Amino acid sequence: MSNTPEGTPAPPPERVIARLRSNARAMFWPSLALIAAAGGVGFFAGRISEVWEVVLLWSAAAAVVLLLFLLPLAVWLSRRYTITTRRLIIRHGFFVRVRQELLHSRGYDVAVRRTWLQSMFRSGDVRINSGLDHPVVLRDVPKADQVQRALSELMERTQTVVAVRRQQSESVSDETTVWGTR
Repeated sequence: MSNTPEGTPAPPPERVIARLRSNARAMFWPSLALIAAAGGVGFFAGRISEVWEVVLLWSAAAAVVLLLFLLPLAVWLSRRYTITTRRLIIRHGFFVRVRQELLHSRGYDVAVRRTWLQSMFRSGDVRINSGLDHPVVLRDVPKADQVQRALSELMERTQTVVAVRRQQSESVSDETTVWGTR
């Protein structure tokens, strides 16, 4: 049983348009730290003979890998953006998960901000002003211009569909009421 009034078509099902993360360039320095830790362990492991030095070497390498590679990797993996035909879903957080949704039908302004490094990689920060206290920012997304165009098109298309539905539901019937007849 559908909950749409008779005579109006059912809305199309929600589809995922894109799933995004920030640019993988954010993992450049953590990857270098991982390579340096592996190189340091490989270089010093055969040169030291004392047990406490070996334990110290492996402990330091584990701390470097944990703090400088695994933690940034977990933070990078925990932030996701999903664009569907009806809304934008933003998920982030590692221990405390936060999910925020912006409906395209509510309307918003979309702008792209780029640094010189982001321009080189065709990424950027997509700023979405939806009338909230602070704008929502999709940080360092790849192909930022394409994301901006897609969000603008989805917003316009959804607002048009919502406006047509609202107009159909608020329209008066063809029956004429005669006032003042006796």
